[in-house]
Amino acid sequence: MVKGVYGKLMAMNLKEIESLIKEALPDAIVEIQDLAGDGNHYSATVTSSKFSGISKIEQHKIVYNSLKGKMGNELHALAIKTKDN
Repeated sequence: MVKGVYGKLMAMNLKEIESLIKEALPDAIVEIQDLAGDGNHYSATVTSSKFSGISKIEQHKIVYNSLKGKMGNELHALAIKTKDN
């Protein structure tokens, strides 16, 4: 886990998560909620034309890969819903 100056765990904010997803999926509509109010437990609904014709597992892999290894480090938990548009 990444620790800040005072030894506290660094959390990701909503905009950072959205930015990483949109970098990988430029046409995506991204809706993110902080589920616990702690900056560590989020839910993301991602809608993209790139999901058309591929399985939910592959769609979720695309989203997880967009987070560039931050899942499990700066980002503790992310529930994902994907949709094609």
